[in-house]
Amino acid sequence: MKKRLLLIILLAFVWSSISVAASFTFDGNITYHNDIVYTNFTLDNDATNVRVWTDSYMDETNFDPITALWAQNGSDYSLIDENDDNDGIEPDDQTIYDSGFSLATLAAGTYLFTVAAYNNFAIGDLLSDGFSFDGDTPILLSEWDQPASHLGMGSYYRVNLDGVDSADNPNPNPVPEPATLLLLGSGLAGLAFYRRKRK
Repeated sequence: MKKRLLLIILLAFVWSSISVAASFTFDGNITYHNDIVYTNFTLDNDATNVRVWTDSYMDETNFDPITALWAQNGSDYSLIDENDDNDGIEPDDQTIYDSGFSLATLAAGTYLFTVAAYNNFAIGDLLSDGFSFDGDTPILLSEWDQPASHLGMGSYYRVNLDGVDSADNPNPNPVPEPATLLLLGSGLAGLAFYRRKRK
């Protein structure tokens, strides 16, 4: 019995360490007009068909986003591209002014996807250079008359990543994906089985 249990634990460890491209979704709310949403993701191997995007604008319900994609460069991140509007990545969910990137190829590495409110563009080629609104006095999003949009934009954001190996969003309210829930459920089931056998 102990050998079987050890085999199950070993298989679970091997399975959890195998790199499988997955999809991730994170959501939450920003407070001020110059807040930035940061989402980290990694690729263990060179990848094809990686998509990172936001679909939270919802036809003027929430703030008009700008997205940027960064590659880790030592202790900093280098800007790959920045996008104000690109509603064609996930046409069924995105509306005008949503944005993001669809990448046919992307090298293995560590990346950062940022979401800011229009027109808070990156001001340089490195993340440490900052964003246009960094020196501004923060304005509550609910009280801010967003350029090219209107007063009273909602604060909700949603970030989607597809074809990446892992992702982390230090902002609030990450939404667990089905694969994560399956792994957690398998572990709990294994523990329950082990406790029952011991009795």
